[in-house]
Amino acid sequence: MTSHDWSRRTVLGTAGGLVLAGAVAAVSGPAGAATTGGHGRPGWGYAEGIARRVRPPRFPNRRFPVTRFGAAGDGTTLCTEAFDRAVKACHAAGGGHVIVPAGTFLTGPIHLLDNVDLHLEKDARITFSTNAADYLPAVYSRWQGIECYNCSPLIYAYGRKNIAVTGSGTLDGQATWDNWWSWNGDDAADAAWATLQKMAADGVPVKQRVFGDGNHLRPNFIQFYRCRNVLVEGVTIVDSPMWEIHPVLSENVTVQDVTVVSKGPNNDGCDPESCRGVVIRGCSFDVGDDCIAIKSGRDDDGRRVGVPCTDVLIENTEMINRYGAIAIGSETSGGVANVYARNSRMGGSDLHYGLYVKTNSVRGGLIENIYLKDIAVSGINHEFISMNLNHGEGDTGEYDPIVRNIEVRDLTCESARAVASMVGYERDPIRDVRLRDCVFRSIAQDSEIQYVDGLSIRDVLVNGAPMSL
Repeated sequence: MTSHDWSRRTVLGTAGGLVLAGAVAAVSGPAGAATTGGHGRPGWGYAEGIARRVRPPRFPNRRFPVTRFGAAGDGTTLCTEAFDRAVKACHAAGGGHVIVPAGTFLTGPIHLLDNVDLHLEKDARITFSTNAADYLPAVYSRWQGIECYNCSPLIYAYGRKNIAVTGSGTLDGQATWDNWWSWNGDDAADAAWATLQKMAADGVPVKQRVFGDGNHLRPNFIQFYRCRNVLVEGVTIVDSPMWEIHPVLSENVTVQDVTVVSKGPNNDGCDPESCRGVVIRGCSFDVGDDCIAIKSGRDDDGRRVGVPCTDVLIENTEMINRYGAIAIGSETSGGVANVYARNSRMGGSDLHYGLYVKTNSVRGGLIENIYLKDIAVSGINHEFISMNLNHGEGDTGEYDPIVRNIEVRDLTCESARAVASMVGYERDPIRDVRLRDCVFRSIAQDSEIQYVDGLSIRDVLVNGAPMSL
C-alpha cells in the first residue's frame, strides 16, 4: 500500500482517496489559551503508566447492611434516612461496605463519605425517587460545565477520598418522559440555563448561583466532585435523569465492568470532567447521547476553574449508541490531554461517530494527544472521525481551540457514511492527525477535510483501495 504525508495543507476527501484543496499557513494558538501540561507526543508507553498509576481504593472488611438501619426492600418504603444512617455508621467506624441485599430499595439521594463502599449484592435494586423535592437542599455541582448549586445527584460525594459504588445489582433512576426527561428543553430549564450562563459570564460567585427548586436543571446520576480514589464497578445503571457517571475535578478514578442502558436526553454514559488519572475498563454503554465524553468546563467558568482533564485510559469497552462513542467536549475550556482508547468495540443502530471532537472559539482549550488503536467498529451512521470546531455557538468567540496530535491505528470499520470530517479554522488549523494501518469498508461518501496542518495517512484501505492521492 502507498503512504502519503501532507503538512500545511487543507484537503478534501473522496471515498477512495484525498484531493488537495489549497495551502494553509501554520499559526500559533491565541494568547491566553488554556494549556493542559501535555507531554508532546507521549505515545502508547504513557498509557501503560496510566494503567499502573490508577488503582481502585480498598476498604476494611466491615459490613453495614442497610436493613440494619431501617431500610425495607419492598420497593415502596422511602429509605433515604436509612441509607444515610448506614453511610455515617460505616464512615464513623473507619470505613467498610454499606451492603444492599436482594430486594428493591426506594430512596432519595445517597451521599457517600470517606472510606465507604456502597455495595449492591446479587438481585439488589436501588430505585431512586422521581420527586425533585427529595433532592433538595441544592449541593455544589457542575451543570454542563458551569459550577452552581443544583438538585443533588442521585449518588453524590464532595471532597471525599476512598469511595466506591460496587456489586452486581442495579441502580435505577426511574427517569421517563413523565418525570425527569420531560424537563429537557422546557421553558423553566431553558430560562435557568440562560441565567446560569449569564451568571458565569458576569462572574457571579458560585455560592450565589443557586438552582434546583423548580428550575428544571436535571441532576446527574453519579457525581463525585473533588474526590480522590474513586471506584464504580460491576453495577448496572438504567434510566438516568441526565449524565450517568460524572467525576469532576477528581483524581485516581476507576470505572470498570459497568453496564449503562439509558436512552433519555443528554444521557451520556461516563463524563470525566477536569479529572486526572481515569481508567474506564470492561464497560458497556448503550445510551441516549455520547458513550464516553471527556470534558473540562465551559466557556468563562471553565477558564476560571482552569483545570484540564488528563490521563484517561479506555480499554476493553463496548460503545453502542448514540452520538459519539468517544467524545472530546463540547465543554473543553480547561483543555484535554492524553486520552487513550484500545481493544474496544464500537457500533450500533444509531451510533453517529467513533471519535467525536466538538468545540468552538467560545469554548477554546487545548486538545492534544488523543490515541486510538485496536478498535473494531461494526458500523456507524456518520463519519468515524468528526472534528467539529464549529459546534454549538460556532466560530463566534475569541478563544480559538487548539487541536493537535491525534492518532488512529489498527482499526477496522465495517461501514460508515465517510471516514472523516475534520474542519479546522483557516487561521488556526487542526494539527498533526495520523491514520495508520486501518481498513474502512462500505464507505458511502467522500471525507471532508479542511484546514488540517500535518495530515499523515499510511497503509489505510477504503473500500478495498489504498487511501491515496
